[in-house]
Amino acid sequence: MRRTPVGRQTRARGIPEATVARLPLYLRALTALSERSVPTVSSEELATAAGVNSAKLRKDFSYLGSYGTRGVGYDVEYLVYQISRELGLTQDWPVVIVGIGNLGHALANYGGFASRGFRVAALLDADPAVVGSSAAGLPVRHMDELESIVESQQVSIGVITTPPGAAQQVCDRLVEAGVTSILNFAPTVLTVPDGVDVRKVDLSIELQILAFHEQRKAGEEPEDEPSAEEPVRERTPGPVRAAAAKLRRAAGAAKEAKDKGETDRQAVLPA
Repeated sequence: MRRTPVGRQTRARGIPEATVARLPLYLRALTALSERSVPTVSSEELATAAGVNSAKLRKDFSYLGSYGTRGVGYDVEYLVYQISRELGLTQDWPVVIVGIGNLGHALANYGGFASRGFRVAALLDADPAVVGSSAAGLPVRHMDELESIVESQQVSIGVITTPPGAAQQVCDRLVEAGVTSILNFAPTVLTVPDGVDVRKVDLSIELQILAFHEQRKAGEEPEDEPSAEEPVRERTPGPVRAAAAKLRRAAGAAKEAKDKGETDRQAVLPA
C-alpha cells in the first residue's frame, strides 16, 4: 500500500503549512541539543537556535499538543520524537533522483538522507553516457526503468535535478508512475495535478535575495531605470539587458504607431 507523504498527513491533522515549514528547523536545533546530551530547553533558547520568535514557537508546538513545563521547558528527546513522528520521519521514505549530473551526484552522496528517514532507492538518467556509472555505490539506471522502480519500491517522493528543458517531462512521468511529492532543483516552474506536492529549490533566486539585502546593508539605492535613450550598463546581466532592449523596441514601435495615427487623422480632417 502506498504511503501518504507528510504534507497531506499534517494538513489532515489541521497543522498550518507555515508551521509545517518550521518543524524541520526545530528538529535540527533539537537534534543538536540531543547530541550534546541537553535534557531540557526553554522556548526562548529553542526559538533562538531555530531562528524564530518564542511566541511563534509556542503556538507551533500547541498544534502538536506539546506545551512544555513552566520553569523547566521542553523535554528535548520527547520533542525530537514528537516532531519526527509528525513529519513522518519515523518510517523509511524511498526516494528516486532523476538527472545524475553534478548536482545529482552531490545529492546521491549526501549522508544526511539516511539519518533523516530517507533512502535513495534509485538514480535515473536518460543519457547513455551516464547510465551504467555509479554514485554513492548505486548504479545509474535508465529512465525506462522509472515506472517499475516506483512500483516495486513504493516510491512516493521524486527529486528532479535535470536541465530545465527536461524537467516538466520528467515530472509528468513521475506523476504518471504514482509519485505524489516532488522536490525540484531545475530552474523552472512545474505544472502538476491536484494531489501532487512540489517543493522548489532555486539557488539563483536565493542568491539574488541575498544580493538585495547586501545592497540595502551597504546603503545603496537601486539604479534608476534607464530611459529609452540611455544605454543599459554593460555590467547588467544579459537577460536584463535583453529585456530592457525589448522594452525600448516596444516603446519605439508604440511611439511610431501613435505618430502615424496622428498623421493619418490629420490627413482626413477637413481643412
